[in-house]
Amino acid sequence: AGGAGGNVRNGHRSKTVVTEVGPVEIDVPRDRDASFEPKIVAKRQRRLAGVEEMVLSLSAKGLTHGEISAHLAEVYGAQVSKQTISTITDKVIEGMSEWQNRPLDAVYPVIFIDAINVKIRDGQVANRPIYIALAVTVDGKRDILGLWAGDGGEGAKYWLQVLTEIRNRGVADACMVVCDGLSG
Repeated sequence: AGGAGGNVRNGHRSKTVVTEVGPVEIDVPRDRDASFEPKIVAKRQRRLAGVEEMVLSLSAKGLTHGEISAHLAEVYGAQVSKQTISTITDKVIEGMSEWQNRPLDAVYPVIFIDAINVKIRDGQVANRPIYIALAVTVDGKRDILGLWAGDGGEGAKYWLQVLTEIRNRGVADACMVVCDGLSG
């Protein structure tokens, strides 16, 4: 734009971005008019998407935030704080809540209900039941209606809460409900 007070002599600044292959230092152009809009690495972005996917994968495998941080430091040489890892995993919880409260179809030909005991780390490792409701849609496709972490055993009292929630989310009829020896 010329030297008469225009958008000149902007230069650049260095920025470290955590990627799948480790930390990468890039030069970000500066812009006095604030008209520059980066395309690949957005403003104030410090991690590329691959790192977030890796953190979520390691978390799903049962690693603690400290173990994930140590793994990223050891393998990639990237220092990622426990707070950053917590922020990444909290994004999934928001999406999970939306998914678990989504409206359901009015009719399902078949609904399968069952519980499986898994080890869950909540301060300490303990066996807890995960209640699962799986349905077959009218189109013949599978649809997971929901997953619920319970406290006790697999009983009719807890299933009543689960089935009531399913009804409140829009299910009006099921031709067949399949369960394994659930009395009541």
